[in-house]
Amino acid sequence: MATNDESMFKALAGVTTATLTTILLKKGLRNVWIRGAFPLAEGSSRVVGRAFTVRFVPAREDLATPESWASPKSSRGAIEQMPAGCIAVVDAMGVKDAGIWGDILCARMAKRGVSALVTDGVVRDLTGVLGTGLPVWASGAAAPPSVAGLTFVDWQQPVACGGVAVFPDDVIVADLDGAVVIPAALVGEIVDAAVEQENFEGWIMREVEAGAQLPGLYPPNEANKAKYEASKRKD
Repeated sequence: MATNDESMFKALAGVTTATLTTILLKKGLRNVWIRGAFPLAEGSSRVVGRAFTVRFVPAREDLATPESWASPKSSRGAIEQMPAGCIAVVDAMGVKDAGIWGDILCARMAKRGVSALVTDGVVRDLTGVLGTGLPVWASGAAAPPSVAGLTFVDWQQPVACGGVAVFPDDVIVADLDGAVVIPAALVGEIVDAAVEQENFEGWIMREVEAGAQLPGLYPPNEANKAKYEASKRKD
């Protein structure tokens, strides 16, 4: 079993989010896919990292002001706390008419070594954001600033991003199908099961390409289970 982040994350980098949702479903976890978070750049590579959570609430006029950006408790302050390798998970309540932040903030995240930004909201300054090279999963882009529709609250709290409960240090895996949350306490056992499932489905694909029919193969009957186990021994 994988025992540390480096080995676990290396293994998860080879596992699709589609496979992960299946494995998590088998563990009884159905609500793990963050709604509204899709890669903004074409051909985005899979990313894996621990969640650094950021939370917004609805805009309140006395708090959601441009002056609030200078407060220590602000999106700017949150970014300065993000460790290298983390994935920033921003709960924007699905608001799509106020960008949580733009190119300058994303550039700072990239400079700090943050692996990616995942949000159920939107960004602004899209061309600039893409130019920073920071991988972003979001619902799109909007010109207005965050304070037009949101109030920044805090970081490293439990959040509800895209309808999914995300806690600090949960593991996030994001690819072209979106972003999936793996509870921190389950990561080790999920990794092993997911890698095995990925290997098994790779074997099934090779069988299909060789002309095999699906009934009895996917899901496998006893004969195909034995055939798969024999293939592993050959490897």
